[in-house]
Order: sequence, then C-alpha cells, then structure tokens
Amino acid sequence: MAGFYVHIPFCKKACTYCDFHFSTTFEAYREELILALLKEIVSRKAYLQGEVVETIYFGGGTPSLLTQDEITRIIAAIQANFICVPEMEVTLEANPDDIEQNMLTQWKAAGINRLSIGVQSFDDNDLKWMNRAHTSEESIRSIELAKQQGFLVTIDLIYGLPNVSNEEWIINLTKAVDLGPDHISAYCLTVEENTLLDLWTKKGKIARVPEEEQAEQFDVLLDYLENQGYEQYEISNFARDNKYAKHNTNYWRGKTYIGVGPSAHSYNGGKRAWNVSNNQLYIKAWKYGISCLEEEVLTQQDRFNELLMTGLRTKWGVDLVELERILPLESSFMTYIEKAVINEEMIHDSNQIILTKNGRLRADKIASDLFVV
Repeated sequence: MAGFYVHIPFCKKACTYCDFHFSTTFEAYREELILALLKEIVSRKAYLQGEVVETIYFGGGTPSLLTQDEITRIIAAIQANFICVPEMEVTLEANPDDIEQNMLTQWKAAGINRLSIGVQSFDDNDLKWMNRAHTSEESIRSIELAKQQGFLVTIDLIYGLPNVSNEEWIINLTKAVDLGPDHISAYCLTVEENTLLDLWTKKGKIARVPEEEQAEQFDVLLDYLENQGYEQYEISNFARDNKYAKHNTNYWRGKTYIGVGPSAHSYNGGKRAWNVSNNQLYIKAWKYGISCLEEEVLTQQDRFNELLMTGLRTKWGVDLVELERILPLESSFMTYIEKAVINEEMIHDSNQIILTKNGRLRADKIASDLFVV
C-alpha cells in the first residue's frame, strides 16, 4: 500500500516560524498551477509500479484555500491513473479561519474525510506573534463544526514557545482535549533558517527557549495526553481508539509514497525524488512537458539509517531482522542496545527494538548513535 501527497503552495500570510515552500501571491497563476499538478499526476502513473494507493494527503501551504472543484479534479486524476482502494483516507490540512459550514459540505462532497486543523495554540497572544490568520475562538468553532459534519479530526499544536509556562501549556492542552479530537499532533518550536523567527532571534527581539524548558513541556504533554486516553504512537502524534494518521504512518514505517506539486518528495524504497521548490519553474516545466524532478539513489547505509530514524519514532519500533537484510549488525550496535535497555531507554523484545518513554526524550540522539557512518 502506498500514499499520495499533493503539495499546495498557497497561503494567505507567512507564519513567523514556517520554512515550508509556499507563496502568498498566487491568484494570478492559480489555475496554471492546478493544471501543472494534473499533468504531473498523469505523467507519473508508472512510478508506483502497480502498488495500491490507500491515502491521499493535501499538504502545504494551506490546502484549505482550494475549491471543491479543484480538489475534485485532483482526486479524480489520481483515481484515473493509479490503483486506489475503495475507501481511502483523504486528508486536507486546513486553517481554522477557512472552516465554515459551506466549505465543509463542499470538501466532503469532493472526497475529503479527514481534516488536519492547524490550531497551533488556543492563546490569542501566541497566535498573534506567530502571525496566524485565525483566533482561538475560530479554532474552537472550526473543530466543533468539523466533528458535527463527521470528519476525522486531528489538531496541530506547538509547544516550547517563548514566554509560555508549563501551566499555560496545560491550559492549551486542556482546551484541546475538551474539544474531543480523534488525534493530536504536537511539535516543538524550532528556529529554522531564513524565517522571520530566525531573524528575530538573531536580533535579540525574541530569546531562544532553552532545550530544558522545551523538554519539560514535552514531559507535560506525554503525561497529560496519556491520562486523557491518547496513545503516543509516534514521538509527536497521539490518537484515541487507534485512529492513527494512516498517511503519515506510511512515512514512518518506510512505505512507498509519491508526491506531486512544487517541493513535493517521493520515495519508492530505493530512490528518493523531489520537485523544484519554485512555483513558476514548476508550472513552466509541466507546461512544456519537462520533468522538474531531482533524484538520488539511496545507498544501503542511507536505507539502514532512515529505517532506524523513522522506526524508532514509533510505538512499533524497528525490526532488527529487517535492518540486517540491509546491512549486518555490528557487535558495537548490539552492545549499544544492551546498554539502552539497562538504562531503561529501550525495550528489546524478540527482534524488535522500541524506545521507552525515557528513550523518546532522546530519540534523535539514540538513532544517530546507532547510525552506520
């Protein structure tokens, strides 16, 4: 089973922390970009080699700026050119200010059944400095409306923000849980290069939040959501009643996926490919039938390390037999695992290695320590 990712590089405004590919001036070429997307979908129908598509994910950018007709055309093109399961998980990333009754009805008619709502915070002061286009009141209303319409709902939150105490973070989490979403994704604020947040920190306008404080809020997150019945199935993702995000789970478990649109990535097990991160170059390329993909062949070392990096982030961990099919496991590798088990950072159950709660705090470090260099 494979996943299909569609990158929509449209946004109303730029958030202070975001380094994804997007444009806030897109109306003049909006239809041209949609046509380029449709051409790319058709041109790449051999990529999955007959593998069945079980998920479609509209990411961005802000895909909730799409109309029903645009979504319908894109999904129809995917279904016409790829083998798709009858009941796909079809996710749309949506900003709260785009969610209202009429749009929900249109999205459902187009085939969307899951919404990933970019709340980020329920505090209006936080939203203001992040330059978000919505208010906390709009977030609450949008989640309630989406649930009433029968969508699976996941909400995104950000922790480790400047001048936010643990108590204020708990208030945020309480408001989120009280709304009863099926799924919560919570990400630590990072200062990415060439963002407004990066500029502010360099000028001293905003101080970087110490890693220790961000780690404390991660601990608060784990304890609070566990007590509220949410299972942490990936470092940053929590679900009730096994309502995992199927599309993203495919990424973490090393399954094949295809990405279309400017800057979108694809992966087929042995190769990784990505589109140009420029809207006009992307449109021009597909207008004249020229591929704008770059590609790299993954070495055995790459595949080994990626399986470790993504697998250790999940509750399913990493299968050592699968790792050994790629490269032999050195004695130093197994010694490290034994020490991690003694330190209660890892469970070694049969052929699986799975991080404990303590280990998840150091997931990236543990994975990098085990990498083949």
